[in-house]
Amino acid sequence: MIMMRLLVVVLLGPLVLLSGCAMLGPKEEIPLKRVTVEDLTVLLRQRDAAVHSMKGLFSAKVRGGLIPILSRVEGTVYYRRPNALRLKGFTPFGGELFDFVQADEWYKLRLPLEGKVYAGDQADLKDQGSLARFSQLSAWAVGGLFGANALARDETAKLVLEKGLYRLDVYGVARGVGHSSRSLLRRLWFDRRLLVVQEDRLGEGGEIEATIHYDDFRPLDAGGAASSQALADADTRLLRPFKISLEDGRGQGAVQVTFHELHQNQAITAEDLGQTL
Repeated sequence: MIMMRLLVVVLLGPLVLLSGCAMLGPKEEIPLKRVTVEDLTVLLRQRDAAVHSMKGLFSAKVRGGLIPILSRVEGTVYYRRPNALRLKGFTPFGGELFDFVQADEWYKLRLPLEGKVYAGDQADLKDQGSLARFSQLSAWAVGGLFGANALARDETAKLVLEKGLYRLDVYGVARGVGHSSRSLLRRLWFDRRLLVVQEDRLGEGGEIEATIHYDDFRPLDAGGAASSQALADADTRLLRPFKISLEDGRGQGAVQVTFHELHQNQAITAEDLGQTL
């Protein structure tokens, strides 16, 4: 009798396991929401409009040849809508590394260690050396924090579904090109919460200038780490990435930026923005 019971267990055991696996099987993937280009375009503009100004601290880990002598940079950021930005970078010992000021299409970059000052059109910034390139890439990275990836009025977009994400291809007239044909300028990937999790910036010839990944989303008013419930309840228009990673499309290196002590919609003076320099 005992042998018969053992035989039944041996024979039926695999069937029980298989039926259990069938009941527990892989969860059916939730389909993507039905959204349109207009939905995503409006959402990006709402996120941009939600932040009038911002100031805070950041730290950046650098690898590659962008800053050959350093692997870490500490800095301050000031921003005021629509496009006034100032980034100041310091060495871990407190020495001033760069002071980057941007307004519209104009920039000014001061490099105390090199004793140089550059100013002019932003399109020319990438040709001013590795520190200038690092400043430009940093400005692109922090733009995702403010919502600066919103479409301009003269830009158009196409929506593509790609590997469980929404991809928005943004077209416009490339700066520095002598004709009026429209080119692919940016690609934006949205997750299921409609948060931008990746961005490609493209050059005049369609090459990728930089790939940016956005992570660690939190409500701006939550200074520390937000709970999962707080994130679930938060209006996604107010969630911002506190960690941004950028890879240079030219292979010059990568930057990972982490933000600290961010304060939004407070008074930002012209002196804060370096506009009195």
